[in-house]
Amino acid sequence: MEDSITFEDLGLDEQILAAVARKGFETPSPIQVLAIPRLLNGDANVIARARTGTGKTAAFGLPLIQRLRGESDHVRALILEPTRELAVQTCREMDSFSDNGKPTNCVVYGGASIVEQMKALKKGADIVTGTPGRVQDLIERKKLDISKIEYFILDEGDEMLDMGFIEDIENIFASANPDSRILLFSATMPAPILKIAQKFMGEYEIVEEEGIVEEALLIDQKYWVLREGDKVEALVRLIDSNPDFYGLVFTQTKSDADMVSRRLDEKGYEAAALHGDIPQGQREKILARFRAKKTRILVATDVAARGIDITGLSHVVNYSLPFDASTYVHRIGRTGRAGTSGVAITFVSPNERRKLNFMKARVAKASKGDLNEGEVPSIDSVLEIKRNALFESLKNSLQKEEGHKSEAFEQMAEELCQEKDAKEVLASVLSSFYGETLDKSRYDEIRAVAAEKGGREGRGRGRFDDAPREDQTRLYIQLGKRDGYNAREIADWFSDILHIPGKKVDRIDVTTSFSLVSLPKEDAARLLDMAGRDNSIPHIHVDTKSGSGRGGRRGGRGDFDDDRGGRGFGRKRDRAFGRDRDFKRGESDGFKKSRGRVNPHTATERSGSSSSYFKSKKAKEF
Repeated sequence: MEDSITFEDLGLDEQILAAVARKGFETPSPIQVLAIPRLLNGDANVIARARTGTGKTAAFGLPLIQRLRGESDHVRALILEPTRELAVQTCREMDSFSDNGKPTNCVVYGGASIVEQMKALKKGADIVTGTPGRVQDLIERKKLDISKIEYFILDEGDEMLDMGFIEDIENIFASANPDSRILLFSATMPAPILKIAQKFMGEYEIVEEEGIVEEALLIDQKYWVLREGDKVEALVRLIDSNPDFYGLVFTQTKSDADMVSRRLDEKGYEAAALHGDIPQGQREKILARFRAKKTRILVATDVAARGIDITGLSHVVNYSLPFDASTYVHRIGRTGRAGTSGVAITFVSPNERRKLNFMKARVAKASKGDLNEGEVPSIDSVLEIKRNALFESLKNSLQKEEGHKSEAFEQMAEELCQEKDAKEVLASVLSSFYGETLDKSRYDEIRAVAAEKGGREGRGRGRFDDAPREDQTRLYIQLGKRDGYNAREIADWFSDILHIPGKKVDRIDVTTSFSLVSLPKEDAARLLDMAGRDNSIPHIHVDTKSGSGRGGRRGGRGDFDDDRGGRGFGRKRDRAFGRDRDFKRGESDGFKKSRGRVNPHTATERSGSSSSYFKSKKAKEF
């Protein structure tokens, strides 16, 4: 009976149902079936027990949006999340449920400007989502008043307890409207959760999914430590070493989803990207092809993948380490369903080891399984797997064709083998048809990650084998975080302007005001020559400070803190441009964009694309 329940049956109005359709939600999850009608119609406090990734945000978000649309001069609902990433994600999800800006949403969390958050609160917000520490800070500063709230939502309750927020939560409860309706969502029901309920919730009811099985997910969980530039190659090897690969690849950003999908397509794989910028009609076509296995690789962001019910996935790949354990478990739970086994592979940068170790215990608790380090398959092992799969496929095809021989093909075979060894002819035919598939040059080398300092996992930052390379030139470029660039976008910038594969852009280090990049010598020389002729290119010069290539914090495409521009650059002759520039503090008069500033070289602002220069030149060929 529950299979036939729709969102229309839950009491949601037309405006919310339209939002549900926009999101691509097809059928309500069990926790949504249990929670939504109660929150729309009743007034009881509720503790909802539901596993991570079962649609809890929509379970409380859809009723809140429907009930809080009216005008108000005070905060009407508070949502507490254990991490800033979850807070931002929940706030965005709440925004996506409304198409007219009502009710208004605001997110507050530590690590960001409290002044800006206070300004946002002053403008007015109906629903505030935040982390316990920042919420308590704003309450104490009398910038957040929750004395009139109608709803108090505590999300990921057990995660809150694990992170030591119990005292903050109690203090926040003490400042809240005692008559507000309290909703507590938690994957488990430990004693401290029930203690909070008894202390602050008065009468409450507990709802939970039927048949929650407290057993390990049938998922083989591995992580591979990789530098950013090797991730696509690692993904290719994973796909090729699993002939029946049918999986979801999760990325953190829309641009990464597009990039990974494009790179796979260029290599001949049936892949598609899915994210918030994909129109609904196209989204439905992409999902239809994926369900039919015409497309076997779907590269998606978390928000785009929500509400998708696809069975039979063999793999889930985290192209980047998720922000938190709950997101990780949500992702990997899409494979290994209904008693079948699955594989989850997570790509981890060396400087994320500490974050990974922090997550491991929570992952083990939530998934009832361990996350262990694995190794990227070698090129030889991938080719061996492909060769065996191809051989089995050929044998099966030959068996099916027995008794259906064509005289035309027999005549062709006779002519081909005339005065030649039949085995050699067959080998030549196979090579002609399948040689490219089994060509070793299809694959790129993946540089090994050196052992961490101290010999203990979790200590040190982890480094790549970063010995100086004689075939590369280390370049300084005046593009950094202040200009809105990260390592991936720096790599794309060089790839676009030089028309070279991204893998050639090596050892990227990004600071506030500049970046250091290693390029093949001939490409570096070509770029320096281009810079001397084209004033719209930001300042570039050979980085003599790197010496042999060591220093700073190398380790692939991560950020590092060395503000090299402020140490000894002084006033130098810019040979590339043939004029003087002031490099004090690593800044020049060029290529700034942060805080809405315009790039004086191109007179255009960078608009979210890592290839703004390339686009501004209208694909000019150098």
